[in-house]
Amino acid sequence: MTEIAVLTNDLQFDLVNKNKERQAAVEAAAPAFIRFLDEMRGRGHAIFHLQLINLADDPDAERYDGVLPVQKGTPGAEILPRFLAEKDQVVEKNKDSGFYGTDLHDRLQALGVTTVVITGMQTQICVQTTAADAFFRGYNVWVPSDCVMSARAEDRDRALEWLAGYCATVTDAGELLRTLDQQGHLPRKVQITP
Repeated sequence: MTEIAVLTNDLQFDLVNKNKERQAAVEAAAPAFIRFLDEMRGRGHAIFHLQLINLADDPDAERYDGVLPVQKGTPGAEILPRFLAEKDQVVEKNKDSGFYGTDLHDRLQALGVTTVVITGMQTQICVQTTAADAFFRGYNVWVPSDCVMSARAEDRDRALEWLAGYCATVTDAGELLRTLDQQGHLPRKVQITP
């Protein structure tokens, strides 16, 4: 059993390759992000990849030039292999939050997880909604700022500011690992509302 799990969001071919801005953001973050995932695996923590699968009848699902991306069973829906490891788990989701309409909470509870580390893209959408939903369910939430990406830096920065001001401890991956190694756990954020 592990008390910490890392959740990645939307590291899928169609989503990453939507535009050059997303590609560049993922490319810039990938080396440190992959090292972080490997470090967490090495410490025995679970990795869950949240895989967006668009439903054909979802009127809110974004189309790319009229085409519905990330459909079940298509190559575009697959998680990018460089982020995957054999023991990682994949959780399909049909909306932005990894908790909405999925069995993620049950799977985390079965492992004894109390702390989630939210990563991936886009920071202002899937990372932010998954973090808020985790917080609502009582999880201790951490977000490593160098393991989240957005097509626009201002969207990422705005989301990180919101997360830090509300429901998550936001720091870089190096500091998160140092805290984990020094304290043996990731302390819960003390909520102070102005």
